[in-house]
Amino acid sequence: MKKILVLGGAHIDRRGLITGETSPAASNPGRWMEEAGGGGFNAARNLSRLGYDVRIISPRGGDATGEAVAAAAIEADVEDTPFVFLDRKTPSYTAILERDGNLIIALADMDLYDLFSPRRLRVRAVRDAIAATDAILCDANLPKDTLAALGKAAKEHGKLLAAIAISPAKVVKLQGALENIDILFMNEAEARTITGHSPEKSADWPALLRAAGVRGGVVTRGSNEVIAFVGESTASLQPPVLKEVRDVTGAGDALASGFLASHLHGQNIGESLRWGTAAAAITVLSPFATSHEMSQDNIDLMLRLVPEAQTLS
Repeated sequence: MKKILVLGGAHIDRRGLITGETSPAASNPGRWMEEAGGGGFNAARNLSRLGYDVRIISPRGGDATGEAVAAAAIEADVEDTPFVFLDRKTPSYTAILERDGNLIIALADMDLYDLFSPRRLRVRAVRDAIAATDAILCDANLPKDTLAALGKAAKEHGKLLAAIAISPAKVVKLQGALENIDILFMNEAEARTITGHSPEKSADWPALLRAAGVRGGVVTRGSNEVIAFVGESTASLQPPVLKEVRDVTGAGDALASGFLASHLHGQNIGESLRWGTAAAAITVLSPFATSHEMSQDNIDLMLRLVPEAQTLS
């Protein structure tokens, strides 16, 4: 069983779903839900359910919220080894969604992640974990200096390094690590932040991102085609139309999980894009940021609805 080390966000997601037509600057009827989340943690749980030996390292507060995150790690069979700050609160992400599941606005209370400094990577247990893993996945919740140091450590140990952009505001923290990141998972807004441009054609994303220093990546575009490039290979795929979308939270993290799982299996870029799209579809059909239905069997079933990827010249 291959090992994956995840360093990144593991916190509580709070989501309010408006059940009627959205009325700005007014009270809206809806439902409230809390669950463990975070880009890195969502991906860690998905990868564990897909059969990988996953370990996550992340800062956490000494509070009930932190205990809830720990319980979610146990439930998903993820090895959880946090840096615990007993006098701090665990980070949180609070989002308001329209009834179709699309995001209206969100607030990220995540100052604790700033305490994951580069010196934490020099702790013996972390160095041993990096040496022992087959691949590393990080997210842009971590400080920019830590991400740069992690990139160098991955290169020194010859480990594949993948990263989740998280948001346009946070993806800039990855710029000092780009030369050592093998695959960067991002949406179009995050890709525009990196490149400073918006291409006339979606097929131009790989060239623009390579020019900005991105070695390989996947650009999601909502319900529009997904673009991927790794090395000299490029591909696109139109996601299938789903009858019912419950919640889009975690879809990008799931796509990263499925793509990375396939890539580590040695499959080509097109098939990896299909796996990622299938994992994202399983997630948006669930009310949770990580679907309890995520499994290799269900990936195989969902792949029946996912078209073949197209090679881009």
